Amino acid sequence: MTLVAGVDSSTQSCKVVIRDAETGALVRQGRAPHPDGTEVHPSHWWAALLRAIEEAGGLDGVAAISVAGQQHGMVCLDESGNVVRNALLWNDTRSAQAATDLVAELGGPQTWATAVGSVPVASFTVTKLRWLAEHEPANAARTAAVCLPHDWLTWRLRGALASGDFTADAPPPPLDRLTTDRGDASGTGYWSPATGTYRTDLLKAAFGAIPLLPRVLGPADVAFDGGGVLIAPGTGDNMAAALGVGARPGDVVVSLGTSGTVFAVAETPSADPTGAVAGFADATGRFLPLVCTLNAARVMDAAARIVGKSLDELSDLALQAPPGAGGLTLVPYLEGERTPNRPTATGSVHGLTLATSTPAHLARAAIEGMLCGLADALDALGTRPERVLLIGGAARSEAVRRIAPTIFGAPITVPPPAEYVADGAAHQAATLVTTPDWRSEETETYDGEAIPEIRHRYTRATTHILD
Repeated sequence: MTLVAGVDSSTQSCKVVIRDAETGALVRQGRAPHPDGTEVHPSHWWAALLRAIEEAGGLDGVAAISVAGQQHGMVCLDESGNVVRNALLWNDTRSAQAATDLVAELGGPQTWATAVGSVPVASFTVTKLRWLAEHEPANAARTAAVCLPHDWLTWRLRGALASGDFTADAPPPPLDRLTTDRGDASGTGYWSPATGTYRTDLLKAAFGAIPLLPRVLGPADVAFDGGGVLIAPGTGDNMAAALGVGARPGDVVVSLGTSGTVFAVAETPSADPTGAVAGFADATGRFLPLVCTLNAARVMDAAARIVGKSLDELSDLALQAPPGAGGLTLVPYLEGERTPNRPTATGSVHGLTLATSTPAHLARAAIEGMLCGLADALDALGTRPERVLLIGGAARSEAVRRIAPTIFGAPITVPPPAEYVADGAAHQAATLVTTPDWRSEETETYDGEAIPEIRHRYTRATTHILD
């Protein structure tokens, strides 16, 4: 049996799955947590990866490995390969003003959309580099190379496999060994999916310099061949999720993780001047137009804390309340929001009465509010999907599955629970050693009558905030 490994280095944890390269059968797996916060020293990712690999039984028998990681994060390295400062993660909004400034300085939203397929918001790496140049000029001056979280871990893996040193203190390889892929590169704000090239002019305008950037690999390229294990290009988490769930043209995937994302597989690049749709590339040579919200599963976490219940109990509570939560509407901007672009917004509750002041009504309103934000994201995508696939941690909630069709106004297909990002990375690794034939398990379909009034109330509540 030939084995492959897939890594999901997410905001909250590192997951490793080891699968049969031919069939995709799960052989073993491991997991390790990441620290909380919106800035993290990358050494924590490396330590978590080593622990997750150990828990998964090591890499014995593994022929290829691929790393998928959270998009956008800014990792700055000095000339020796040392980390200059803590990495700023995708959900760090301190660069919101930098994003506004960059869009204005460089010709407006249409110019950016044409240049790189997206209009920068605080999540994008280019805005974080502008923030660094303005607020920490000494650290900016020390920065010799910039990469993304998955790039950095792939690079460290390359060094470990080459040297056989898998300790936390293993020296990094040379900077010119840094690689990335087109999917993750498309979230930086200085790489163009349409042309397949870096826009170093935009990078210099934002940062004042052009540091070394990772070499962009194609889907079938090998990042490293040595130590008995091939390293695949890796990719961003959303691109890996598309691979893992088997998304095809005509599908829309709604992913309910730490953030919420709605994305489609497309044959042509997109360029939305409104900034709502990020015109990403995918991990297959196609494109992945995507709309992202900052608040998804954490909305349910917050609601569960408020009512003093577990997530399973929150689901049960939500199904006890009537559809529409009796008029209670929760706007889930708990950590600002990306779509709509409101980085400093906060959450709010509307329609609170004596009758709706119950844990069940709040639980229902929290889930409906989270899903309304994703339904708005689907509208922004501007496509009529053949299938809507619901994945992510929050998709395991029975209440989410049953409420989603009433919000989206369409049947929902729910694949069996899985680590789709890690699975997608493993599938990418498998393509380096075989032609994988991974058959999906049977999915479940949920249907229900649309209730437009829920979204109408949500729109009124969010319009009030935006005003």
